[in-house]
Amino acid sequence: MDILRFITAGSVDDGKSTLIGRLLYDTKQIFADQLEAIESSGRVNEDGQIDLSLLTDGLKAEREQGITIDVAYKYFSTEKRKFIIADAPGHIQYTRNMVTGASNSNLSIILVDARKGVQEQTRRHSIISSLLGIPHLVICINKMDLVGYDEQVYNEIVADYQQFARKLNAKDITFIPVSALKGDNIVEGSDFSMPWYQGPSLLEHLEQVPVSQDFNLEDARFPVQYVIRPLTAEHHDYRGYAGKVISGTYKAGDKVTVQPSGQTTTVKSVELGGKVLEEAFAPMSVVLQLADEVDISRGDVLVKAADNLEVAQEFEAVVCWMHNKALKPGAKLLLRHNSTETRCVVRHIDYKIDINSLEHLEDIDQVQLNDICRVQIKTATPLLLDKYANNRANGGFILVDDTSFATVGAGMVAEIEF
Repeated sequence: MDILRFITAGSVDDGKSTLIGRLLYDTKQIFADQLEAIESSGRVNEDGQIDLSLLTDGLKAEREQGITIDVAYKYFSTEKRKFIIADAPGHIQYTRNMVTGASNSNLSIILVDARKGVQEQTRRHSIISSLLGIPHLVICINKMDLVGYDEQVYNEIVADYQQFARKLNAKDITFIPVSALKGDNIVEGSDFSMPWYQGPSLLEHLEQVPVSQDFNLEDARFPVQYVIRPLTAEHHDYRGYAGKVISGTYKAGDKVTVQPSGQTTTVKSVELGGKVLEEAFAPMSVVLQLADEVDISRGDVLVKAADNLEVAQEFEAVVCWMHNKALKPGAKLLLRHNSTETRCVVRHIDYKIDINSLEHLEDIDQVQLNDICRVQIKTATPLLLDKYANNRANGGFILVDDTSFATVGAGMVAEIEF
């Protein structure tokens, strides 16, 4: 069974946590003790039913305020697929949390309150989903029960969002009218309340949306995480390189180049759990044995020799700033890219992105918390990079403060200077 990772986003009080709670409740994925704890909390909706948002809002502050602050991860499965859900906060000050949850997602569910229509945070989260290269968007027009399940209201919101979506780099957008509170079109269809809607329910769509094609199987990238040397009598000369195939495929006989050193060798075998595989592909974690003894350590990347790839120390990137201290040109930080860590300097801030209009605001001397900007970066050591638009797995990185070691930014490579 494959795994679909998706995130729920949207404005405050659009019903994100309730939708996830309804999804878990109606698919019978809630343990008895969890249900008892929610029932004993005394929190109920207007119709007397338990408040399903408590299933994901686990922090004390979240329950007191009735909002989502941190990203909550939930897991469930059906007969067709496994799912990992990231419930992201809707408040603007927690935009960085939404970026964190969306970075590994295949699909983004953006909720829209049927009474309010497309809001600023609807646009913000849609734009962030687009910038992060999430291939599938599902726009759930929620709280249809509060507008009398009116088809005209649904059509107006769809038209409004489609006009806005022309600015996005979104290839697959699906619209579903739902009521998370009542359960309409969440797991089962809503033939009685919304007979005018002929599409799938949310769960039906999640079960059938294609995810295998979302992995890049063309550009082979294998960042080494650990060098395995047992040094036992049975495996005296064994040397294996453990890591994750973040993109592409590898099999015995492939000629590979070790970057950044440029050494060339051949894959001797591909192993998983002590067994030899014919082939490994993204996103498998495996051990590669090489035909030659070459100098390889953590952070090196094995790529196909035929690709003739180069490493770089200067590149441009789109960065979401996640720290209270402003980012300014000349800032010296640590950059973590896959299993590599190096020092870097932010040489210049090209512009800040207006998250509502996608306009470029130039002549910027600093960016604040939750701002998204384009910057020029130079690293202390060469890195093997891909443009994020071409290869999400090898085009993303994080920026870390070199004194507190706090994560201060998330970046996506835009242009590479060789």
